[in-house]
Amino acid sequence: MKKTDHVLIFDTTLRDGEQCPGASMGLQEKLQVARQLEKLNVDIIEAGFPAASPGDFEAVRQIAAGIRKCRIAGLARCVPADIERCAEALKPAGKRARIHVFLATSAIHRQFKLKKAKDEIIRQAVEGVKTARKYCKDVQFSPEDASRTEPEFLAEVVRAVIAAGATTINIPDTVGYSVPQEFRTLLTYLNEQVPELKEVTVHVHCHNDLGLAVANSLAAIECGARGVECTINGIGERAGNCSLEELVMALKVRRDFYGIQTQIHTSELFAASRLVSQLTGMMVQRNKAIVGANAFAHESGIHQDGMLKNRETYEIMRPEDVGMATGTDLVLGKHSGRAGFAAHLHRMGIKLSADQLQSVYHAFIALADKKKMVYDDDIIELLSEHLSDVPRVYKIKYLQVSAGNRTIPTATLQIEKDGRVLEGSGTGVGPVEAALKVIEELTNIKGELISFGMQSVTHGEDALGETSLQVKFGDELVAARGSDIDIVMASAKAYVNALNRYLFRQRDSVACGAKHSM
Repeated sequence: MKKTDHVLIFDTTLRDGEQCPGASMGLQEKLQVARQLEKLNVDIIEAGFPAASPGDFEAVRQIAAGIRKCRIAGLARCVPADIERCAEALKPAGKRARIHVFLATSAIHRQFKLKKAKDEIIRQAVEGVKTARKYCKDVQFSPEDASRTEPEFLAEVVRAVIAAGATTINIPDTVGYSVPQEFRTLLTYLNEQVPELKEVTVHVHCHNDLGLAVANSLAAIECGARGVECTINGIGERAGNCSLEELVMALKVRRDFYGIQTQIHTSELFAASRLVSQLTGMMVQRNKAIVGANAFAHESGIHQDGMLKNRETYEIMRPEDVGMATGTDLVLGKHSGRAGFAAHLHRMGIKLSADQLQSVYHAFIALADKKKMVYDDDIIELLSEHLSDVPRVYKIKYLQVSAGNRTIPTATLQIEKDGRVLEGSGTGVGPVEAALKVIEELTNIKGELISFGMQSVTHGEDALGETSLQVKFGDELVAARGSDIDIVMASAKAYVNALNRYLFRQRDSVACGAKHSM
């Protein structure tokens, strides 16, 4: 296989990662993540699937225009309309653009999904690559479900698309079915049977259904693959994708074994993890490797004794290596001016228009009046709440609750819609349920709470709390989050945000098609 001097990181957080149920992001949120990926120094950002919807198209277009240091990829089926749409969205990236085309090749996909014979698959794959090459010199092809495709047929497909002009071949383990030794065997077979692979770069795209995405990706690197498709925090379809931070640090910590690394700025890993977690509402488990809250925590007396004598007794990397040296930095307070606030946003890699800055600054001052300390995480929460692409049909104006072990939990709310204030009261088994029941009554829209989670965004007695929930309105499942110093208010905000998102989806019926996974 063609070798590069480092392992290329192809980040698909904004495409495959966003397909994780409940993890969808708006345009402004995607731009924030893209800027953080640029800080991380990823090689390629897969910005989305332009043909999926107008929103995806615009996100890819703006990321292609705004990101300068990374190559920008867009996904397309081997269908002319998809490829043309992808090429149009990628135009602002110029020579940094990559069109990523895919087509399923496994027997089960050929029979039940595509209903096509092998020769039809090869013909469509070749035509897809040739069409993409008319618009872009950098063309990547992925045989979807490669790990379950007959090796002989997979080799035939790969040879054909390389001849058609593909410059990168990606081998996906689409459903996370492979185990490391089997994946090694497949890649070794392709390397032996397709000598043309020496002229292209080989990527892998591993899913985590058996918890083996990182292990399979590392096995592929041992076989000569030089690109890994991964996501921040490993988010993605079903059980997720290969975790970027885990793969990168495995190569860094065990460079003695692998002998090759990435060009990732690892001190930005924790910031990236935190940003994606907050913008998607997908909480990071405390014991997650590299970026979890317990990743560098030691409770055992024996461990603590060893740490005091020499950190290397129980730590194979330093917290500062991944950007966790000091935790969240305090930088602002209620006396901070607009200029200082704007300068800090700039240091965080966040760019706002004058109107956006004005809106967020007023919200920042209101929060700073309640809190002694304002953290970067607080600011990110404000941005996600005030710069949402979803119109705020309903807004909470007032909330008061009464609760205790000797009283019936009661909530009184005022909600604004189109300048008109609606008010009501109700009871529940707890203050949160009481508040949500009142919202249902005032809006006359029935929702079923499917999941509910809470976490502290920052630390201290006045920490900002975040509620993440999923609500089912009819047949539509909607995920949303809300934050506030008061956790009942955070829960009410999250529910109203879900309601607004549901109403927005009902109006926005111009989507071109469902998103696809490899």
